[in-house]
Amino acid sequence: MTNSGKVFRCLLAGAAIAAAIGFSEPARAEVNVNINLGPPPIVVAEPPEVVLIPRSRVYFSPDPHVDIFFYGGYWWSPRGERWFRSRAYNGPWGVVERRRVPREVIVVPRDYRARFERERRIPYGQWKKERREWEKAYRKERKERKEHDRRDGERGNHGRGHDD
Repeated sequence: MTNSGKVFRCLLAGAAIAAAIGFSEPARAEVNVNINLGPPPIVVAEPPEVVLIPRSRVYFSPDPHVDIFFYGGYWWSPRGERWFRSRAYNGPWGVVERRRVPREVIVVPRDYRARFERERRIPYGQWKKERREWEKAYRKERKERKEHDRRDGERGNHGRGHDD
């Protein structure tokens, strides 16, 4: 008998003994299914109070259970790495690319709740009324500014410190 035959028989005998003693583990099948449906839905059950962040036009809801902001006619909500946007506080919410989120919303400090906790809370109904009045005044001011700039442009005054 050759050496390789002896080695083979020894290996075969060792495997048989190990199997008989129980050193071999039964084969296992494992299935892992992962379906990512995204973050939990944004739920705002009733009209939220809002707080205006000073020196901005960004509002936030002081409700500690949901991060929602209002700016530019939309509600915005960060959820993990994603941003969501809606026309109404109660949805429907849609995913929006981060680059489409207004800078004013993105730069809100992380500690905004603590930093602005003493600011005036505005009930939703009152806020809607005030917001309409504020937006009307803002549009009027912008129109007047544009007309003023146009008149200056026609006179050759380009806003660079001119003498009258």
